[in-house]
Amino acid sequence: MKLSISYLSIKEDLKNKLNLLNNTTTNFIHVDIMDGNFVNNKTMDDLKQIELLKELSKPLDVHLMVEDVERYIDIYKVLKPTYITFHIELDNIINILETIKKIKELGIKVGISLNPNTSIDSLKPYLEFIDLVLVMSVVPGMGGQTFIENTFTKLRELNDLKEKYNFKVEVDGGVNNILIPKLKEYNVDIVVVGSYITNSNNYQEKINELNI
Repeated sequence: MKLSISYLSIKEDLKNKLNLLNNTTTNFIHVDIMDGNFVNNKTMDDLKQIELLKELSKPLDVHLMVEDVERYIDIYKVLKPTYITFHIELDNIINILETIKKIKELGIKVGISLNPNTSIDSLKPYLEFIDLVLVMSVVPGMGGQTFIENTFTKLRELNDLKEKYNFKVEVDGGVNNILIPKLKEYNVDIVVVGSYITNSNNYQEKINELNI
């Protein structure tokens, strides 16, 4: 299991705290991008965020919670992230296969995310084309929420599908040290952890507590 740390809950001194995260043993820095349309909240100015992130050496894991996916792919491709993930709930306003193709042509791995109330069935036509399924275990758009228990039902379904398709499973929302052992049982590949780590005064100590 790998760790991706979200800095969404960090509200001040972001540059310094990102540097601290960059010096931990985390595998990825998780970049949440929100447009105020797909979700109610909006993240900071994109150019300012890019300036901060391009100084980091850790691989980036970009999660687009936006409606105009193509625009944001064009903005964040300059960071050369490992993953760019967008939401399946946009299937009525974007061409999912064309979006997958666009990201892959940039040499970036593709993830599709689904919200807590979205069925795994909506993903099935695309599983053979993607690298990652990001399961939201909270309602997207805000840090510090509690893990939704029915997430485990989805993880069980995805575990069965992983035998046929070559994708990784990532879980995002409310993850802490208590949940890690159970997520391991469900063969989760990557966990996104935010406030559990970033609300502390010692990031590496909290990472160690996760026992990943």
